[in-house]
Amino acid sequence: MNRSFFRTTLSAHKLAFFIILGVVTTAAGAVLLTPGTGVSSTTPTRASFTETTDIKVKVGDGKQEVIHVPNAAQTVMHKITIKSAIDNAGIPGSTGWHSHPGPVVVLIESGVMTFYDDDCSVRTYTAGQAFIDSGQGHVHIARNEGSVDLVLAATYFDVPVGGPFRIDADAPGTCF
Repeated sequence: MNRSFFRTTLSAHKLAFFIILGVVTTAAGAVLLTPGTGVSSTTPTRASFTETTDIKVKVGDGKQEVIHVPNAAQTVMHKITIKSAIDNAGIPGSTGWHSHPGPVVVLIESGVMTFYDDDCSVRTYTAGQAFIDSGQGHVHIARNEGSVDLVLAATYFDVPVGGPFRIDADAPGTCF
């Protein structure tokens, strides 16, 4: 038997196996992600700091958390609207489960935002309030469970230059 033919055939089978494995793995991962619904936003504005910039934020909500971002990369800002169930075919608008590369400052312009952490703890924010999401892998979802559209402004820190400011995540369980 020709050894070259055997090696070529075996290599082709290995390549086909790994291509199929990659397609199946990618498709399975896409099924687990939770896309947003009823969300629209302005085009993000991006800028890089002109000087080395370290950001340190101390948040105290019963427990004190210090968020430190040494040499922050890009900053991204945009406005997000999340529809109410009334305006979204009976389904509360939501961002889908996700995280961010760095901390995010969020300002609620109108409506009520229900914010679920990946442990299913819940916080509610209303118009005129602001909060900081620590980012850096903190998985969460924002939902509009109110009766009017939710409008918020977000500033994302330490976004990789040209990279995503939002990282889709799998749903951690049933929180609602």
